Amino acid sequence: MNRPAAPSEKDLDLPLGGKVYATRVINSGLKIGELARLAGVTAKAIRFYERKRVLPPAERAANRYRVYGRDAVEMLSFVKQATGLGLTLAEIRDIIAIRQGGGPPCVHVHHLLQDKARELDRKLRDLIDMRRQIRRSLAAWSRAGRGRAAVCQHIERGRAPGAARSR
Repeated sequence: MNRPAAPSEKDLDLPLGGKVYATRVINSGLKIGELARLAGVTAKAIRFYERKRVLPPAERAANRYRVYGRDAVEMLSFVKQATGLGLTLAEIRDIIAIRQGGGPPCVHVHHLLQDKARELDRKLRDLIDMRRQIRRSLAAWSRAGRGRAAVCQHIERGRAPGAARSR
């Protein structure tokens, strides 16, 4: 009976930077497409979050496919919810780092959300002011005669030459 030849040292060499992974990581992990489907995001978004260090880099299978643990689904869910509240990826990364450092991040999150609410209040006031100015301009439209203007009298009316808008 012929036995298969024993592997030589050359057969066991890995390419530069090659890694060996436990079979359990490859068999129990999620490929990027599976993770994307479960988390409700695109594979492109997952790669983006990895590049921005919001998600830790994935393990790699022997075929170089990304392999993720089940906890990646929960992490992506958190990222989606946090971005929905207006948190930036840098802020989310900080929150995750606090949690991974063993601390509770909720006090930090509370301060971030208070700041976001104040900023939204300011933006809302600015938008209401802009809407008021637009409505005034529209109301004056029919009363305006033909005047001289560099571009459009309806926009230029009421402003002194050379005066810049305050914004």
